[in-house]
Amino acid sequence: MEHTFDLRFFFVLTCIVVLGTWAARRYLRLWRILKLSKPESQWTDIPKRIYLVVRNVFLHGKLLKDPLPGIAHAMIFFGFILLTTGTSEHIIEGLFHGFSLRFLGPLYNYLSYAQDFAQWIVVTAVVYFLVRRLITKPSRMSKNPLHQKDGLIILAYTGGHMLADILTFAFLVHAGDSHAMGTWRPLSTALSDQLAFLALTPDGAMQIGWFFWGIHILTVFFFLAYIPTSKHLHIFTAGPNIFLSRLEPRGALSTINFEDETQTTFGVGKINEFTWKDILDVYTCTACGRCEEFCPTATTGKPLRPMKLILDIKEYSLKYSELIGSVPEGQEASVPKMISEETGISTDTVWACTTCAACVEACPVMIEHVDKIVDMRRSLVLMEGAMPAELQTSFTNWERQSNPWGMPQDSRDAWAQDLKVPRLAENPKAEYLFYVGCAGSFNDRNKKISTAFVKILQKAGVDFAILGKEELCNGETARRAGNEYLAKTMIDANIGVLKQYDVKKILTTCPHCFNTLKNEYPDFGFKAESVRHHTDFINDLLKDGKITVTQEAESTRIAFHDSCYLGRYNEIYEQPREALRAIGNVEIVEMPRNRSKGLCCGAGGARMWMEETIGKRINVERVEEALAQKPDVIAAGCPFCQVMLSDGVTEKKQEATVAVKDIAELIADKLC
Repeated sequence: MEHTFDLRFFFVLTCIVVLGTWAARRYLRLWRILKLSKPESQWTDIPKRIYLVVRNVFLHGKLLKDPLPGIAHAMIFFGFILLTTGTSEHIIEGLFHGFSLRFLGPLYNYLSYAQDFAQWIVVTAVVYFLVRRLITKPSRMSKNPLHQKDGLIILAYTGGHMLADILTFAFLVHAGDSHAMGTWRPLSTALSDQLAFLALTPDGAMQIGWFFWGIHILTVFFFLAYIPTSKHLHIFTAGPNIFLSRLEPRGALSTINFEDETQTTFGVGKINEFTWKDILDVYTCTACGRCEEFCPTATTGKPLRPMKLILDIKEYSLKYSELIGSVPEGQEASVPKMISEETGISTDTVWACTTCAACVEACPVMIEHVDKIVDMRRSLVLMEGAMPAELQTSFTNWERQSNPWGMPQDSRDAWAQDLKVPRLAENPKAEYLFYVGCAGSFNDRNKKISTAFVKILQKAGVDFAILGKEELCNGETARRAGNEYLAKTMIDANIGVLKQYDVKKILTTCPHCFNTLKNEYPDFGFKAESVRHHTDFINDLLKDGKITVTQEAESTRIAFHDSCYLGRYNEIYEQPREALRAIGNVEIVEMPRNRSKGLCCGAGGARMWMEETIGKRINVERVEEALAQKPDVIAAGCPFCQVMLSDGVTEKKQEATVAVKDIAELIADKLC
């Protein structure tokens, strides 16, 4: 194929050399930042990764949970897939005059037909998004002027790119150019018929058509150069980010090898201490705001806004990456820390998180916000000894008595004194270990839940025992608070006891204990055959007829609160509701935010032991949602939630009319 050294050739060549070089430098900068970060292997279970890409990229699994924006995005996504072949043909045709994909035969005809409609479909979606961004303005849309401007620039580009393509073919069809294939472009042909009033000669129409062709090409190269600093970098990174996402259980944090003498830092204090996958996450943020729509901190006036945090990390990486890569060894302190005034990421931001994972659940490109926050907490605690004062007290209590209240370890099983509950030391062959946890052992309100569950187990004839004074805190909260070293100490000690008794099956009443024993202990060398949460286990006892319950005398309205570590972390949503329905004569009323979109009670991520002094209290926000349903009972399946919801009901002065009950209590009260 021969070159045709006409204007089109030089135009495309100039775009490739000038704009292409500019774009390449910007992409290389992103690549250098990735190379600064720590290694991480994410190449296991390829079939599952392919499934995630198909579901969340091509089928828009998460995006379509918000139907209208999801459909509009799909229109642009699939429209561009179709039109990219045409754009590529335009570029190659500019370099090699006469080039065409017509060698594809009939497929090329149908492709041209589909592209003709795709142009207008994309334009329609752009108009929808412009109206949404400028007129209807949903609350989750970014309030940051720079991000708002970026979104408008992208929409203007997309609309201009499509209009240039539409006018290119309209004028070329009007000129009778065979390249335009008017027979297979019905919409372009219809538009070209409307150009008759211009009284253009074929050559004139041809020149105008090729002018819009140039605009079309120019927008492509400008967009490629603009993308690296735009939220639309996700066009290139979303697919890989989803493909390489973590397949481990959501509730399993990464571990730290304290025996590795080459490791000089713990956690993340600077951008180069993240893994490359963390950086890819940051690159992939679409600034859509979905993570903030259900975030308990963002909706109650806290400084932590998940989207802003990710974008602040991205801005930090772009600003300081070159400096980090060039600082001589031993002078790294000259690089600003990630949590500092320069970055806009404050300690209040990092400590506000409840680790509820609402942000992770909502993110359409599968960014792991919580893991990054915990890693930043690790840096504060392990490297700087910086933490809220209340948390320091809890750390000391864990170290001395293996519980956050500092209660004597010898009193851990005092709640069971009159219940005839065997200890594993007395019955080492018991089928189940009831792992009570700190809340169920020491908190007066939650001791009643432990007692209720024991009554159910005894009624069902379950062979179980507790560890009693040998039980230690499982380390979950210390991990979320960033004190990985303390957590590992408790975990190792606890595992020693579990292995001593060869424990295979575990029951818990606390979702935090449940999640850690099930999903995190395997990383520390202990994997039970089964770990069951009491709501799930009680439901099975009811279904199997091992326990029966009497019907409520009067109809009772129950608002059920989904615990984050039971629901979003372990996908246990229906079992608690089924157990409640077994009571009979009850009406379960759902709060506006429920199941995977449920609002956190505010206690997770060690927030249970920190004062909430900024913004509205999260537990009050949640209780207000519950009270709006006019329930007789607010039901939960978590000791932390129990405390927070009870406090919220008291603050709203509704404790005389609305009870806060655990499912075990509701079932135990009705045992036949």
